[in-house]
Amino acid sequence: MASAMSANKAELLAIANSVASEKMIDKEIVIEAMEEAIQKSARNRYGAENDIRAKLDPVTGDLRLWRVVEVVEEVEDYFKQVDLAAAQKLEADAKVGDFIVDPLPAIDLGRIDAQSAKQVIFQKVRDAER
Repeated sequence: MASAMSANKAELLAIANSVASEKMIDKEIVIEAMEEAIQKSARNRYGAENDIRAKLDPVTGDLRLWRVVEVVEEVEDYFKQVDLAAAQKLEADAKVGDFIVDPLPAIDLGRIDAQSAKQVIFQKVRDAER
């Protein structure tokens, strides 16, 4: 299983390098486009109401997903808020009013998600070429 993960990481970086050199744009722009595409897919999977972020390490290919939630005394919106007790399980020093990071498991992009991601990446690349 570790080799499959390594292959996926290597494949993501290879795609980023290939698109960057083919389109003669900065690799960081391609990485950002990939992150946006992954965020969009994750929102489809976890719910559009969530403030989901993705970060792709340009050196290792590691992908991290998380949602940002506000620490509150009483939760009114389960997509965007977390109570203090739950927050302190994630970050011991969390206090009401803080925004904390709630790590999410990686997602497996399905065919539709992959197509959607491809569109986001191509749009960002077109914008960068201008």
